[in-house]
Amino acid sequence: MSRTGVLVLRLAGPLQSWGASSRFTRRTTESAPTKSGVVGLLAGAVGIERGDDTRLAPLAALRFGVRIDQPGTRVRDFHTAHHGVTGASMPLSERFYLADAVFVAAVEGDHALLTGLHDALRAPVYPPYLGRRSCPPSEPVDLGRYENTTLEDALTSAPWQASAWYRTRHRPPQNLTVLRETTATESAESADVLRDQPVSFDAAHRRHALRTVVTTAIPTPLPAGDGSPHSAHDPFAALDVLENESA
Repeated sequence: MSRTGVLVLRLAGPLQSWGASSRFTRRTTESAPTKSGVVGLLAGAVGIERGDDTRLAPLAALRFGVRIDQPGTRVRDFHTAHHGVTGASMPLSERFYLADAVFVAAVEGDHALLTGLHDALRAPVYPPYLGRRSCPPSEPVDLGRYENTTLEDALTSAPWQASAWYRTRHRPPQNLTVLRETTATESAESADVLRDQPVSFDAAHRRHALRTVVTTAIPTPLPAGDGSPHSAHDPFAALDVLENESA
């Protein structure tokens, strides 16, 4: 029997957009990362080309879950574009995003596959993005790879990843929401069904199947320690240094 493990990601950035049912000129976002979006991020890191359904299949078979550490704010943008060949104006579209959100996502599966994905995240073939190419992460997404654990345990024990400014302004919530796929032996009676199981990312015929998702609440874990790379990251720290040097 092959070993299994869990790969944990931190998904944070100024904007994220995780569409699951966008149609025509209205491009919505779910309140949390979708499996198809996260699998797409991992596939890009490994270098799987669109349309390569054979290489995509093992990634799509991974069990997926996500924890909402910082819900963010839903914002709307109006988007204009021109046809790349004719130059004609395209219809005005509405696009929705999550601003200042932070999530912990995890995939569970074969140890060797997760090891390759973990390595790829540190030197990705294609840069990762949070649902759309216009939404880059604010820092590396890798939170670690773990053996001898389950998806549930990883999402329960991973430190609370909310931004430092958010933790300063808000009291830690008593519980965090977790959205995860059911296990093979778990009842799906109370589960939701989403058309979010990636089958093909081929631009000519993208296909998604149904998957079952259960919503649970877990006690909020302690935040990442002061020595962690996430809690230490401050994009304005360099400006403080320059100000002190000029004083």
